[in-house]
Amino acid sequence: MSCVISREKPQSIPSFAQRPTPAELHSRMKALLPAIKARAGDTERLGRIPADSLDALREAGLYRVVQPTSFGGHEYDFDVLVELVMELARACASTAWVYGLYAAHQWLVASFDAQAQRDVWDDDADAAICGSYAPAGKAVAVADGYRLTGRWAFASGCDGAQWAVCASVLPAQEAGPAPGPAFFLVPATDYLIDGTWDVVGLAGTGSKTLVLDDVFVPKHRILTFRETTSGRTPGSRVHDNPGFGIPMLSNIPSCLAAAGVGAAAGALDDYLEATGQRVTRGAVAGGNNRMAEFPTIQLRVAEAGAGTDAAREILLRDLRARALTARSGEEITVEDRISSRRGQAFAVSLAIRSAEALNASTGGQGLAMSNPVQRAWRDANAVGRHISLNWDAVGTMAGQMALGLEPKGQY
Repeated sequence: MSCVISREKPQSIPSFAQRPTPAELHSRMKALLPAIKARAGDTERLGRIPADSLDALREAGLYRVVQPTSFGGHEYDFDVLVELVMELARACASTAWVYGLYAAHQWLVASFDAQAQRDVWDDDADAAICGSYAPAGKAVAVADGYRLTGRWAFASGCDGAQWAVCASVLPAQEAGPAPGPAFFLVPATDYLIDGTWDVVGLAGTGSKTLVLDDVFVPKHRILTFRETTSGRTPGSRVHDNPGFGIPMLSNIPSCLAAAGVGAAAGALDDYLEATGQRVTRGAVAGGNNRMAEFPTIQLRVAEAGAGTDAAREILLRDLRARALTARSGEEITVEDRISSRRGQAFAVSLAIRSAEALNASTGGQGLAMSNPVQRAWRDANAVGRHISLNWDAVGTMAGQMALGLEPKGQY
């Protein structure tokens, strides 16, 4: 039975006088990993990210990686953020998934009208933003805005967020944006959280349901899908950095994919630690033999290592290519956008394959819910269930483009 629950309030956050280098950001993240890894089991059982983990990430300035410098952010490209997400996911995929969205949504807010950006960041430069991208609910046009009602599922990290982006279809009207799906930016004071999250993978993300009842959203807090998927957004005309004009689906899903890739890489870390000195006890396999000496184990380790390495390189290559095109002043084409989508989904498929190779050979010990390899396997598979990262859905779209057909999907 679902229930409505309260959300956490963040502690006060220090300001950052100087822009940290990517190396410094990695150093800060690395320092947090032991504690976050130690809490991974509790995070899963709790069904949301513990406040200690969120506070530590916020206080280290890690939410600000792609946020505009004009609002106190570090304003790096997405490859810097995705590397951080992958590193964090080696310790806890649920924490990495929510962190990646919180940080990426700073960039998404920068796509909105300048007044919307001030609404979010003037009071708190570290405001966390959750979201639900599937157009749901009902928007009714009124003077100077819309009234929004409905339920928005899978809002990851909503317990710790101060704002949300909820997608809905704009109604037809004589003035204003053309009909079609759009993001509505709403403060946490305008919605309730329905505790609908009880799952086997990414359980700690707390991806619950937001409930809005006749909430007024001013026009300046509307961002259409047409604007954000093309990169021609109100915010891209405000900020000088051409990186804010990159199409959304070339950037944000890479943060989600990174959680799956990092989870598989972390599974390999844990597998090597557990298996390196493990001695078999079963008569069928040959008692008292080191598992590291079995060719089948060696092959699984090699496959997992190659798969996670390849997945990482695909994600970073595509992000860097899109950023380079944006800086050159050239158009990011439909082909570029679908290439990014293909890379994101295929990276996740490689992560799932890598995690499966390891988990399938953990034996009876791998049945324990506390086994980190098993948790990573469940988490990587959960990442692959996301519609933006499902290989069947995205792969067919990429194949359609390659075969000269009209691509049907999200890009």
